[in-house]
Amino acid sequence: MSMTIEDILETIDDMLDAAWAMPLSGGKIVVDGERMRDLIESIRGNMPSEIRQAKNIVRDRTDIINAAKGEAESIIRNAEERRNQIVSQEEIVKQAQEKANELQTQTQKRVREMRRTAQEFTEDLLRRTEETLTQQVAQVRQARQSLRSGGNKTTDVE
Repeated sequence: MSMTIEDILETIDDMLDAAWAMPLSGGKIVVDGERMRDLIESIRGNMPSEIRQAKNIVRDRTDIINAAKGEAESIIRNAEERRNQIVSQEEIVKQAQEKANELQTQTQKRVREMRRTAQEFTEDLLRRTEETLTQQVAQVRQARQSLRSGGNKTTDVE
């Protein structure tokens, strides 16, 4: 069974909760160091996959923007073709030009809106991914620091 970084951190948290306290140590606890190292290695192994996910999000954003551009260009081409095919009667030509301009304006507005929405969506996903990764790295550092300080300090009896 593959564990996510979140699952691994939860396991570390559970290990810390279940660890027994050393008497007269000022709250120091005993944990299975080998198991803790294995969990930390699992986190390191999972980091690249989460980074790949973030890159996929950026790629998807680019694909959405490119698709929107393609759709806009197609709509503009179609509008221009329709405009060029209309009979040269003065009023009909005038109406066709107005309609083509309106379609072009609507298309450009739609492209801007799609681009803005895609960018906001991607920015939010990347922000949340970054926050999660930052929290997880901080938790790992804190766990490592706790392990180091627990093994290196001598305790004073009060």
